[in-house]
Amino acid sequence: MTYFEQHKLPPEFYNAPTLEVAQQLLGMVLVCHTYEGSAAGLIVETEGYVGQGDPACHAYKGRTPRNETMWGAPGHAYVYFTYGNHWMFNTVTERNDFPAAALVRALQPVAGLDLMRQRRRLDELKVKPEERNLANGPGKLTAALGINGTLNGLGLQSETLFIAQPPPEIRLPSFQIVSTTRIGISQGQDLPWRYYVAENRCVSRR
Repeated sequence: MTYFEQHKLPPEFYNAPTLEVAQQLLGMVLVCHTYEGSAAGLIVETEGYVGQGDPACHAYKGRTPRNETMWGAPGHAYVYFTYGNHWMFNTVTERNDFPAAALVRALQPVAGLDLMRQRRRLDELKVKPEERNLANGPGKLTAALGINGTLNGLGLQSETLFIAQPPPEIRLPSFQIVSTTRIGISQGQDLPWRYYVAENRCVSRR
C-alpha cells in the first residue's frame, strides 16, 4: 500500500460546507490509477458550487439524471462532460439530498508525468513542454489523469480515484489562499467562490 493509499481523506472531510472543503482541498493530492498507469497532482485551484440557490450550480433548476450524483452522499466523484470535449472532476460535498460540489480546476503534477504528457499529447511537441502546462485547467487535468465519465459516482475511498494527504517531501510550503470570482460561467459570476494557491505556477489563470 502506498503512502497516498494510507492517507486518503476520510469520508467526513467532505461532509462539510462546500466553500470550506474547496479551500481545504488546496495542497491535497488527487490520485488516479488506471490500466495505463498512475498519475497524481497537488490540488492548487478549486471552485465551489452550492445548491439550488447558486445559479451556476448544475442543480439550480432541480434534480436530473445528469446531476443526480450531486444529490448523493458526500465524498463521491461528480464527473461530467462539457463544451463537447472536456471531462470535469468534482467532489460531492455536504449532506445527502443537498446538491453541492467542489470543482478541481488545476493540479501541480507530482507523479506519472510521462503518462500525463502522453495523454495530453504534449510529447509530440518539438520543445519539451513545461510541467505547469500538464494540468493547469479542469479539462487538462482530467485528460492528464485519465478521469472520464466512467468514474462518475465513484466513492473517493476507492482504489481507482481518491484524494490524499501529501507526504512531507512534496507538500506545498505554507501558502496563502486567493479568493476570486469563478471562471467560465454565464451566471453567478459575482460570487467569489474560486480559490487558488497564491503564486503557484500551475494555476489555470491568475
